[in-house]
Amino acid sequence: MSVYGVPVAWRGAILSPMFSSTSCATATATAALPASRLRADLPIDTDTLVTQGRVVLPALLGAAECEAVAGLYPQTDRFRSRVVMARHGFGRGQYQYFNYPLPALVQQLRSSLYPRLVEVANRWNEAMGIAARYPPEHALFLARCHAAGQKRPTPLLLQYAEGDYNCLHQDLYGEHVFPLQVAVLLSRPGDDFTGGEFVLTEQRPRMQSRPEVIPLMQGDAVVFAVHHRPVQGSRGTYRVNMRHGVSTVRSGQRHTLGVIFHDAQ
Repeated sequence: MSVYGVPVAWRGAILSPMFSSTSCATATATAALPASRLRADLPIDTDTLVTQGRVVLPALLGAAECEAVAGLYPQTDRFRSRVVMARHGFGRGQYQYFNYPLPALVQQLRSSLYPRLVEVANRWNEAMGIAARYPPEHALFLARCHAAGQKRPTPLLLQYAEGDYNCLHQDLYGEHVFPLQVAVLLSRPGDDFTGGEFVLTEQRPRMQSRPEVIPLMQGDAVVFAVHHRPVQGSRGTYRVNMRHGVSTVRSGQRHTLGVIFHDAQ
Protein backbone atom coordinates (compact mmCIF):
# COMPACT_ATOMS: atom_id res chain seq x y z
CA MET A 1 0.00 0.00 0.00
CA SER A 2 1.26 3.50 -0.76
CA VAL A 3 0.48 7.13 -0.09
CA TYR A 4 1.39 9.71 -2.77
CA GLY A 5 3.33 6.93 -4.49
CA VAL A 6 5.49 6.32 -1.42
CA PRO A 7 5.07 3.04 0.53
CA VAL A 8 2.96 3.94 3.54
CA ALA A 9 4.90 1.89 6.06
CA TRP A 10 8.12 3.60 5.08
CA ARG A 11 6.94 7.17 4.64
CA GLY A 12 9.43 8.28 7.31
CA ALA A 13 12.30 6.81 5.30
CA ILE A 14 12.24 9.70 2.82
CA LEU A 15 13.19 12.20 5.51
CA SER A 16 16.64 13.76 5.51
CA PRO A 17 18.02 14.22 9.03
CA MET A 18 18.87 17.85 9.78
CA PHE A 19 20.99 17.24 12.85
CA SER A 20 22.67 14.49 14.80
CA SER A 21 20.61 12.91 17.58
CA THR A 22 23.15 14.10 20.14
CA SER A 23 22.97 17.78 19.21
CA CYS A 24 19.18 17.75 19.03
CA ALA A 25 18.79 16.02 22.39
CA THR A 26 20.93 18.69 24.02
CA ALA A 27 19.00 21.53 22.44
CA THR A 28 15.52 20.22 23.24
CA ALA A 29 16.31 19.58 26.87
CA THR A 30 15.55 23.23 27.68
CA ALA A 31 11.93 23.44 26.52
CA ALA A 32 10.36 26.69 27.74
CA LEU A 33 6.67 25.89 27.35
CA PRO A 34 3.80 26.75 29.70
CA ALA A 35 2.48 24.01 31.94
CA SER A 36 -0.34 22.08 30.32
CA ARG A 37 -3.81 21.85 31.81
CA LEU A 38 -4.14 18.19 30.86
CA ARG A 39 -5.54 15.85 33.48
CA ALA A 40 -5.41 12.09 33.84
CA ASP A 41 -9.22 12.03 33.91
CA LEU A 42 -9.57 14.01 30.67
CA PRO A 43 -13.09 13.23 29.36
CA ILE A 44 -13.19 11.80 25.86
CA ASP A 45 -16.46 10.89 24.17
CA THR A 46 -15.42 7.37 23.25
CA ASP A 47 -18.92 6.53 21.98
CA THR A 48 -18.56 9.15 19.24
CA LEU A 49 -14.99 8.01 18.57
CA VAL A 50 -16.12 4.40 18.14
CA THR A 51 -19.14 5.17 15.95
CA GLN A 52 -17.68 8.03 13.86
CA GLY A 53 -13.95 7.26 13.88
CA ARG A 54 -13.14 10.74 15.23
CA VAL A 55 -13.98 13.03 18.13
CA VAL A 56 -13.14 16.66 18.92
CA LEU A 57 -11.59 17.64 22.26
CA PRO A 58 -12.56 21.31 22.66
CA ALA A 59 -9.95 23.71 24.08
CA LEU A 60 -7.44 20.97 24.85
CA LEU A 61 -4.75 23.66 24.88
CA GLY A 62 -5.04 27.31 25.86
CA ALA A 63 -4.02 30.24 23.66
CA ALA A 64 -0.66 30.68 25.43
CA GLU A 65 0.16 26.99 24.98
CA CYS A 66 -0.78 27.11 21.30
CA GLU A 67 1.35 30.18 20.67
CA ALA A 68 4.30 28.68 22.54
CA VAL A 69 4.22 25.43 20.55
CA ALA A 70 3.77 27.23 17.21
CA GLY A 71 6.66 29.49 18.18
CA LEU A 72 8.99 26.49 18.22
CA TYR A 73 8.88 26.14 14.44
CA PRO A 74 11.85 28.44 13.66
CA GLN A 75 13.96 26.75 16.36
CA THR A 76 15.41 24.13 14.06
CA ASP A 77 17.60 22.59 16.75
CA ARG A 78 14.45 21.14 18.33
CA PHE A 79 13.70 18.97 15.29
CA ARG A 80 15.28 15.91 13.69
CA SER A 81 14.09 16.54 10.13
CA ARG A 82 12.00 18.79 7.90
CA VAL A 83 9.77 17.85 4.97
CA VAL A 84 8.87 20.28 2.19
CA MET A 85 5.70 18.64 0.94
CA ALA A 86 5.88 19.78 -2.69
CA ARG A 87 9.17 17.91 -3.17
CA HIS A 88 7.43 14.58 -2.50
CA GLY A 89 3.98 15.20 -3.97
CA PHE A 90 2.42 15.42 -0.52
CA GLY A 91 0.83 18.82 -1.17
CA ARG A 92 2.23 22.27 -0.31
CA GLY A 93 3.60 23.52 2.99
CA GLN A 94 6.12 21.96 5.31
CA TYR A 95 6.46 20.13 8.60
CA GLN A 96 9.18 19.18 11.05
CA TYR A 97 9.50 16.12 13.27
CA PHE A 98 10.53 16.78 16.86
CA ASN A 99 13.61 15.03 18.19
CA TYR A 100 13.93 13.31 21.56
CA PRO A 101 13.63 14.49 24.24
CA LEU A 102 10.30 16.01 23.20
CA PRO A 103 9.26 19.40 24.54
CA ALA A 104 7.57 18.85 27.91
CA LEU A 105 4.08 19.78 26.73
CA VAL A 106 4.28 17.52 23.67
CA GLN A 107 5.53 14.66 25.83
CA GLN A 108 2.68 15.22 28.28
CA LEU A 109 0.12 15.14 25.49
CA ARG A 110 1.50 11.82 24.28
CA SER A 111 1.67 10.15 27.69
CA SER A 112 -1.65 11.57 28.96
CA LEU A 113 -3.80 10.89 25.90
CA TYR A 114 -2.56 7.37 25.13
CA PRO A 115 -4.11 5.67 28.21
CA ARG A 116 -7.40 7.45 27.46
CA LEU A 117 -7.46 5.90 23.99
CA VAL A 118 -5.93 2.47 24.48
CA GLU A 119 -9.23 0.75 25.35
CA VAL A 120 -10.78 1.90 22.07
CA ALA A 121 -7.65 0.82 20.18
CA ASN A 122 -7.82 -2.67 21.63
CA ARG A 123 -11.57 -2.94 20.97
CA TRP A 124 -11.02 -1.95 17.36
CA ASN A 125 -8.29 -4.53 16.81
CA GLU A 126 -10.43 -7.25 18.37
CA ALA A 127 -13.38 -6.32 16.17
CA MET A 128 -11.21 -6.34 13.03
CA GLY A 129 -9.52 -9.64 13.90
CA ILE A 130 -6.09 -8.03 14.38
CA ALA A 131 -3.99 -9.89 16.93
CA ALA A 132 -2.01 -6.92 18.28
CA ARG A 133 -3.05 -5.54 21.67
CA TYR A 134 -1.70 -2.37 23.23
CA PRO A 135 -0.31 -2.08 26.77
CA PRO A 136 -1.91 0.34 29.25
CA GLU A 137 1.01 2.80 29.35
CA HIS A 138 2.57 4.63 26.42
CA ALA A 139 6.13 3.94 27.61
CA LEU A 140 5.47 0.20 27.26
CA PHE A 141 4.17 0.61 23.73
CA LEU A 142 7.18 2.74 22.78
CA ALA A 143 9.47 0.01 24.13
CA ARG A 144 7.77 -2.38 21.72
CA CYS A 145 8.31 0.04 18.83
CA HIS A 146 11.96 0.60 19.71
CA ALA A 147 12.65 -3.11 20.03
CA ALA A 148 11.43 -3.48 16.43
CA GLY A 149 13.71 -0.69 15.21
CA GLN A 150 11.10 2.07 15.24
CA LYS A 151 13.10 4.57 17.29
CA ARG A 152 12.54 7.94 15.61
CA PRO A 153 9.95 10.24 17.26
CA THR A 154 6.91 11.09 15.14
CA PRO A 155 5.22 14.10 16.87
CA LEU A 156 5.43 16.92 14.35
CA LEU A 157 4.73 20.59 13.80
CA LEU A 158 3.11 21.58 10.51
CA GLN A 159 3.19 25.02 8.90
CA TYR A 160 0.97 26.19 6.04
CA ALA A 161 0.93 29.54 4.22
CA GLU A 162 -1.42 30.94 1.58
CA GLY A 163 -2.00 28.36 -1.16
CA ASP A 164 -0.71 25.45 0.91
CA TYR A 165 -2.60 22.18 1.49
CA ASN A 166 -2.01 18.61 2.63
CA CYS A 167 -3.09 15.73 0.40
CA LEU A 168 -5.12 12.89 1.87
CA HIS A 169 -2.79 10.42 3.54
CA GLN A 170 -2.14 8.01 6.42
CA ASP A 171 0.65 8.30 8.99
CA LEU A 172 2.16 4.82 9.07
CA TYR A 173 5.86 4.50 9.87
CA GLY A 174 6.55 0.82 10.37
CA GLU A 175 5.11 -2.51 11.53
CA HIS A 176 3.82 -1.25 14.88
CA VAL A 177 0.99 1.25 14.52
CA PHE A 178 -1.27 2.68 17.21
CA PRO A 179 -4.61 3.09 15.41
CA LEU A 180 -5.48 6.56 16.74
CA GLN A 181 -3.71 9.90 16.52
CA VAL A 182 -4.35 13.52 17.48
CA ALA A 183 -4.08 16.85 15.67
CA VAL A 184 -4.22 20.13 17.60
CA LEU A 185 -4.98 23.39 15.79
CA LEU A 186 -2.57 26.04 17.10
CA SER A 187 -3.73 29.01 15.01
CA ARG A 188 -6.93 31.10 15.05
CA PRO A 189 -9.32 30.47 12.14
CA GLY A 190 -10.49 33.75 10.65
CA ASP A 191 -7.74 35.73 12.38
CA ASP A 192 -4.46 33.95 11.63
CA PHE A 193 -5.70 32.18 8.49
CA THR A 194 -8.71 31.40 6.32
CA GLY A 195 -9.47 28.11 4.58
CA GLY A 196 -7.26 25.25 5.72
CA GLU A 197 -10.04 22.98 7.00
CA PHE A 198 -9.20 19.59 8.49
CA VAL A 199 -10.66 16.88 6.23
CA LEU A 200 -11.29 13.18 6.84
CA THR A 201 -12.35 10.65 4.22
CA GLU A 202 -13.85 7.23 4.76
CA GLN A 203 -13.74 4.46 2.16
CA ARG A 204 -16.19 1.63 2.76
CA PRO A 205 -16.03 -1.57 0.69
CA ARG A 206 -17.67 -1.21 -2.75
CA MET A 207 -18.69 2.38 -1.96
CA GLN A 208 -17.33 5.78 -2.94
CA SER A 209 -15.33 7.78 -0.37
CA ARG A 210 -17.23 9.96 2.09
CA PRO A 211 -15.51 13.26 3.04
CA GLU A 212 -16.06 15.12 6.29
CA VAL A 213 -14.80 18.56 7.29
CA ILE A 214 -14.07 18.86 11.02
CA PRO A 215 -14.46 22.47 12.26
CA LEU A 216 -11.77 23.38 14.81
CA MET A 217 -10.96 26.47 16.85
CA GLN A 218 -7.57 27.39 18.28
CA GLY A 219 -6.61 24.82 20.93
CA ASP A 220 -9.15 22.23 19.78
CA ALA A 221 -7.86 18.74 19.09
CA VAL A 222 -9.32 16.03 16.92
CA VAL A 223 -8.72 12.35 17.69
CA PHE A 224 -9.08 10.20 14.58
CA ALA A 225 -8.26 6.85 13.04
CA VAL A 226 -4.76 6.49 11.56
CA HIS A 227 -5.49 3.82 8.99
CA HIS A 228 -8.75 1.92 9.36
CA ARG A 229 -11.54 1.32 11.86
CA PRO A 230 -14.26 -1.30 12.30
CA VAL A 231 -17.85 -0.66 11.25
CA GLN A 232 -20.76 -2.95 12.02
CA GLY A 233 -22.70 -3.89 8.90
CA SER A 234 -25.64 -6.15 8.16
CA ARG A 235 -23.25 -9.05 7.49
CA GLY A 236 -20.86 -8.44 10.35
CA THR A 237 -17.93 -6.16 11.01
CA TYR A 238 -15.83 -4.78 8.17
CA ARG A 239 -12.87 -2.41 7.91
CA VAL A 240 -13.26 1.17 6.77
CA ASN A 241 -10.17 2.81 5.27
CA MET A 242 -9.49 6.32 6.60
CA ARG A 243 -7.37 9.18 5.28
CA HIS A 244 -6.92 12.76 6.41
CA GLY A 245 -5.64 16.04 4.98
CA VAL A 246 -6.00 19.82 5.00
CA SER A 247 -7.81 21.91 2.38
CA THR A 248 -6.12 24.89 0.73
CA VAL A 249 -5.23 27.78 3.01
CA ARG A 250 -6.70 30.89 1.37
CA SER A 251 -4.82 33.47 3.44
CA GLY A 252 -2.49 33.81 6.42
CA GLN A 253 -0.51 31.11 8.19
CA ARG A 254 -1.73 27.94 9.91
CA HIS A 255 0.16 25.80 12.46
CA THR A 256 -0.86 22.35 13.67
CA LEU A 257 0.65 19.97 16.21
CA GLY A 258 0.45 16.31 15.26
CA VAL A 259 0.64 13.72 18.06
CA ILE A 260 1.34 10.23 16.75
CA PHE A 261 1.81 7.50 19.33
CA HIS A 262 4.02 5.05 17.41
CA ASP A 263 7.60 5.89 16.47
CA ALA A 264 9.14 5.58 13.02
CA GLN A 265 11.46 3.05 11.42
